[in-house]
Amino acid sequence: MKIVAFIPARYHSSRFKGKPLADLCGRPMIWWVYNRVRLVRRIDEVYVVTDNEDIRQACEALGIACMMTSEEHRTSTERLYEAAQKVHADVYVCVNGDEPLIEPELVEQVIPEMTEGFFAANLMTKVQSPVEVVDNTNIKVVTDCKGNALFMSRSPIPHPKASLAFDYYKHLGVLAYSLEALRFFAETPRGPVEEIEDINELRFIENGRPLRMIAVEAHTLSVDTPKDLIFVRRILEKKLKSGEIGL
Repeated sequence: MKIVAFIPARYHSSRFKGKPLADLCGRPMIWWVYNRVRLVRRIDEVYVVTDNEDIRQACEALGIACMMTSEEHRTSTERLYEAAQKVHADVYVCVNGDEPLIEPELVEQVIPEMTEGFFAANLMTKVQSPVEVVDNTNIKVVTDCKGNALFMSRSPIPHPKASLAFDYYKHLGVLAYSLEALRFFAETPRGPVEEIEDINELRFIENGRPLRMIAVEAHTLSVDTPKDLIFVRRILEKKLKSGEIGL
Protein backbone atom coordinates (compact mmCIF):
# COMPACT_ATOMS: atom_id res chain seq x y z
CA MET A 1 0.00 0.00 0.00
CA LYS A 2 1.45 3.35 -1.05
CA ILE A 3 1.20 6.25 1.42
CA VAL A 4 1.79 9.85 0.38
CA ALA A 5 1.85 12.78 2.81
CA PHE A 6 0.82 16.32 1.89
CA ILE A 7 1.59 19.39 4.00
CA PRO A 8 -0.75 22.24 3.00
CA ALA A 9 0.89 25.65 3.44
CA ARG A 10 -0.93 28.96 3.00
CA TYR A 11 0.84 32.30 3.15
CA HIS A 12 -2.22 34.47 3.77
CA SER A 13 -3.45 33.01 7.05
CA SER A 14 -6.06 35.25 8.68
CA ARG A 15 -4.44 35.00 12.13
CA PHE A 16 -0.75 34.87 11.16
CA LYS A 17 0.27 35.99 7.69
CA GLY A 18 3.31 34.17 6.30
CA LYS A 19 3.55 31.66 9.13
CA PRO A 20 4.92 28.72 7.03
CA LEU A 21 8.02 30.89 6.50
CA ALA A 22 8.25 32.12 10.10
CA ASP A 23 11.74 31.60 11.53
CA LEU A 24 12.28 28.81 14.03
CA CYS A 25 15.91 28.53 15.08
CA GLY A 26 17.24 29.48 11.66
CA ARG A 27 14.80 27.41 9.58
CA PRO A 28 11.30 28.27 8.34
CA MET A 29 8.49 26.48 10.13
CA ILE A 30 7.59 24.44 7.03
CA TRP A 31 11.11 22.90 7.10
CA TRP A 32 10.50 21.55 10.59
CA VAL A 33 7.12 20.05 9.67
CA TYR A 34 8.46 18.49 6.47
CA ASN A 35 11.39 16.85 8.22
CA ARG A 36 9.23 15.51 11.04
CA VAL A 37 6.84 13.91 8.55
CA ARG A 38 9.73 12.38 6.60
CA LEU A 39 10.56 10.33 9.71
CA VAL A 40 7.23 8.48 9.56
CA ARG A 41 8.21 4.94 8.58
CA ARG A 42 5.17 4.02 6.47
CA ILE A 43 5.09 7.20 4.40
CA ASP A 44 6.64 6.81 0.96
CA GLU A 45 6.63 10.40 -0.31
CA VAL A 46 6.15 13.84 1.28
CA TYR A 47 5.16 17.05 -0.51
CA VAL A 48 4.39 20.59 0.57
CA VAL A 49 1.33 21.84 -1.34
CA THR A 50 0.90 25.58 -1.65
CA ASP A 51 -0.48 28.37 -3.82
CA ASN A 52 2.25 30.84 -2.89
CA GLU A 53 5.40 31.47 -4.91
CA ASP A 54 7.46 32.61 -1.90
CA ILE A 55 6.75 29.31 -0.15
CA ARG A 56 7.58 27.36 -3.31
CA GLN A 57 10.91 29.17 -3.65
CA ALA A 58 11.77 28.60 0.01
CA CYS A 59 11.03 24.88 -0.37
CA GLU A 60 13.15 24.66 -3.52
CA ALA A 61 16.08 26.32 -1.76
CA LEU A 62 15.83 23.82 1.11
CA GLY A 63 15.42 20.72 -1.06
CA ILE A 64 11.79 20.23 -0.05
CA ALA A 65 9.47 18.59 -2.59
CA CYS A 66 6.71 21.10 -3.33
CA MET A 67 3.61 21.27 -5.56
CA MET A 68 1.89 24.44 -6.68
CA THR A 69 -1.90 24.37 -6.57
CA SER A 70 -4.71 26.73 -7.51
CA GLU A 71 -5.34 29.94 -5.59
CA GLU A 72 -9.09 29.31 -5.86
CA HIS A 73 -9.35 26.62 -3.19
CA ARG A 74 -11.34 27.62 -0.11
CA THR A 75 -9.98 24.79 2.05
CA SER A 76 -6.80 22.79 2.50
CA THR A 77 -8.73 19.59 1.75
CA GLU A 78 -9.68 20.84 -1.71
CA ARG A 79 -6.00 21.68 -2.24
CA LEU A 80 -5.10 18.10 -1.27
CA TYR A 81 -7.53 16.71 -3.84
CA GLU A 82 -5.85 18.67 -6.62
CA ALA A 83 -2.44 17.37 -5.51
CA ALA A 84 -3.75 13.80 -5.14
CA GLN A 85 -4.74 13.75 -8.79
CA LYS A 86 -1.06 14.25 -9.68
CA VAL A 87 0.42 11.58 -7.38
CA HIS A 88 -1.02 8.06 -7.07
CA ALA A 89 -1.42 6.62 -3.57
CA ASP A 90 -3.75 4.33 -1.65
CA VAL A 91 -3.88 6.73 1.30
CA TYR A 92 -3.13 10.45 1.47
CA VAL A 93 -2.01 11.75 4.84
CA CYS A 94 -2.44 15.42 5.66
CA VAL A 95 -0.26 17.10 8.29
CA ASN A 96 -1.00 20.78 8.72
CA GLY A 97 1.92 23.09 7.99
CA ASP A 98 1.69 24.67 11.45
CA GLU A 99 2.67 21.53 13.41
CA PRO A 100 6.48 21.84 13.80
CA LEU A 101 6.52 19.70 16.97
CA ILE A 102 4.50 16.81 15.51
CA GLU A 103 5.79 13.39 16.56
CA PRO A 104 6.27 10.86 13.74
CA GLU A 105 4.76 8.14 15.94
CA LEU A 106 1.52 10.13 16.14
CA VAL A 107 1.27 10.49 12.37
CA GLU A 108 1.76 6.73 12.05
CA GLN A 109 -1.43 6.10 14.01
CA VAL A 110 -3.74 7.76 11.45
CA ILE A 111 -2.60 5.39 8.67
CA PRO A 112 -4.88 2.34 8.25
CA GLU A 113 -3.54 -1.16 7.70
CA MET A 114 -5.59 -1.40 4.53
CA THR A 115 -8.42 0.50 2.89
CA GLU A 116 -10.59 0.56 -0.18
CA GLY A 117 -13.31 2.94 -1.26
CA PHE A 118 -14.26 5.79 1.06
CA PHE A 119 -11.95 6.36 4.02
CA ALA A 120 -11.40 9.44 6.18
CA ALA A 121 -9.73 9.59 9.59
CA ASN A 122 -8.55 12.28 12.00
CA LEU A 123 -6.44 12.19 15.16
CA MET A 124 -7.80 13.66 18.39
CA THR A 125 -6.31 14.10 21.83
CA LYS A 126 -7.57 14.80 25.33
CA VAL A 127 -7.73 18.48 26.26
CA GLN A 128 -5.36 19.19 29.15
CA SER A 129 -6.54 22.57 30.44
CA PRO A 130 -9.71 24.69 30.74
CA VAL A 131 -8.03 27.36 28.60
CA GLU A 132 -7.89 24.94 25.68
CA VAL A 133 -11.58 24.12 26.10
CA VAL A 134 -12.73 27.72 25.65
CA ASP A 135 -10.12 28.64 23.01
CA ASN A 136 -11.97 28.74 19.68
CA THR A 137 -8.82 27.84 17.74
CA ASN A 138 -9.05 24.39 19.35
CA ILE A 139 -11.72 22.34 17.58
CA LYS A 140 -13.55 20.13 20.03
CA VAL A 141 -15.02 16.81 18.93
CA VAL A 142 -17.54 14.26 20.20
CA THR A 143 -17.80 10.74 18.82
CA ASP A 144 -20.33 7.92 18.63
CA CYS A 145 -19.86 4.50 20.23
CA LYS A 146 -17.92 3.27 17.20
CA GLY A 147 -15.40 6.11 17.28
CA ASN A 148 -16.82 8.11 14.37
CA ALA A 149 -17.26 11.87 14.69
CA LEU A 150 -20.73 13.03 15.72
CA PHE A 151 -19.94 16.74 15.76
CA MET A 152 -17.09 19.23 15.85
CA SER A 153 -17.27 22.75 17.22
CA ARG A 154 -15.15 25.68 18.27
CA SER A 155 -17.37 25.86 21.34
CA PRO A 156 -16.96 23.51 24.34
CA ILE A 157 -18.87 20.29 23.63
CA PRO A 158 -20.52 18.37 25.21
CA HIS A 159 -22.13 20.76 27.69
CA PRO A 160 -21.69 19.51 31.32
CA LYS A 161 -25.34 19.87 32.43
CA ALA A 162 -25.81 16.51 34.17
CA SER A 163 -22.24 15.41 34.90
CA LEU A 164 -18.61 16.47 34.98
CA ALA A 165 -17.43 12.87 34.53
CA PHE A 166 -16.06 13.16 30.99
CA ASP A 167 -13.05 14.41 29.08
CA TYR A 168 -13.00 17.01 26.33
CA TYR A 169 -11.19 16.08 23.12
CA LYS A 170 -9.78 18.30 20.40
CA HIS A 171 -8.84 17.36 16.87
CA LEU A 172 -5.24 17.45 15.70
CA GLY A 173 -4.12 18.62 12.28
CA VAL A 174 -3.30 15.07 11.17
CA LEU A 175 -5.74 13.33 8.83
CA ALA A 176 -5.84 10.52 6.28
CA TYR A 177 -8.02 10.11 3.22
CA SER A 178 -8.65 7.82 0.32
CA LEU A 179 -8.92 9.46 -3.10
CA GLU A 180 -12.66 8.76 -3.01
CA ALA A 181 -13.03 10.72 0.24
CA LEU A 182 -11.05 13.66 -1.17
CA ARG A 183 -13.17 13.61 -4.32
CA PHE A 184 -16.36 13.58 -2.26
CA PHE A 185 -15.17 16.59 -0.28
CA ALA A 186 -14.12 18.58 -3.33
CA GLU A 187 -17.36 17.88 -5.21
CA THR A 188 -19.72 18.50 -2.26
CA PRO A 189 -20.74 22.07 -1.40
CA ARG A 190 -20.34 23.49 2.09
CA GLY A 191 -23.26 22.83 4.40
CA PRO A 192 -24.79 25.45 6.72
CA VAL A 193 -22.99 24.22 9.85
CA GLU A 194 -19.61 24.15 8.11
CA GLU A 195 -20.24 27.70 6.96
CA ILE A 196 -20.97 28.81 10.52
CA GLU A 197 -18.19 26.94 12.34
CA ASP A 198 -15.62 27.12 9.51
CA ILE A 199 -14.45 23.55 10.15
CA ASN A 200 -13.62 21.53 7.03
CA GLU A 201 -14.35 18.12 8.50
CA LEU A 202 -17.99 19.03 9.10
CA ARG A 203 -18.54 18.46 5.38
CA PHE A 204 -18.30 14.71 6.01
CA ILE A 205 -20.44 14.81 9.16
CA GLU A 206 -23.21 16.96 7.68
CA ASN A 207 -23.51 14.57 4.74
CA GLY A 208 -23.56 11.38 6.81
CA ARG A 209 -20.11 10.16 5.76
CA PRO A 210 -17.97 8.39 8.40
CA LEU A 211 -15.01 10.27 9.81
CA ARG A 212 -12.98 7.95 12.01
CA MET A 213 -11.58 9.68 15.11
CA ILE A 214 -8.45 8.11 16.59
CA ALA A 215 -7.53 9.09 20.15
CA VAL A 216 -3.82 9.57 20.85
CA GLU A 217 -1.70 11.01 23.64
CA ALA A 218 -0.18 14.15 22.19
CA HIS A 219 1.76 17.10 23.56
CA THR A 220 2.13 18.91 20.28
CA LEU A 221 1.23 22.54 19.67
CA SER A 222 -0.01 24.06 16.44
CA VAL A 223 1.23 27.56 15.66
CA ASP A 224 -1.87 29.71 15.22
CA THR A 225 -0.49 33.05 16.46
CA PRO A 226 2.88 34.82 16.88
CA LYS A 227 2.59 34.04 20.60
CA ASP A 228 2.51 30.30 19.78
CA LEU A 229 5.59 30.75 17.62
CA ILE A 230 7.59 32.18 20.54
CA PHE A 231 6.58 29.24 22.73
CA VAL A 232 7.50 26.65 20.09
CA ARG A 233 10.82 28.38 19.39
CA ARG A 234 11.78 28.03 23.06
CA ILE A 235 10.97 24.31 22.98
CA LEU A 236 13.04 23.77 19.84
CA GLU A 237 15.96 25.74 21.29
CA LYS A 238 15.98 23.42 24.32
CA LYS A 239 15.83 20.33 22.11
CA LEU A 240 18.69 21.61 19.95
CA LYS A 241 20.80 22.45 22.99
CA SER A 242 20.25 19.02 24.54
CA GLY A 243 21.05 17.25 21.26
CA GLU A 244 17.60 15.66 21.10
CA ILE A 245 17.21 17.04 17.58
CA GLY A 246 19.58 18.60 15.05
CA LEU A 247 19.49 21.00 12.14
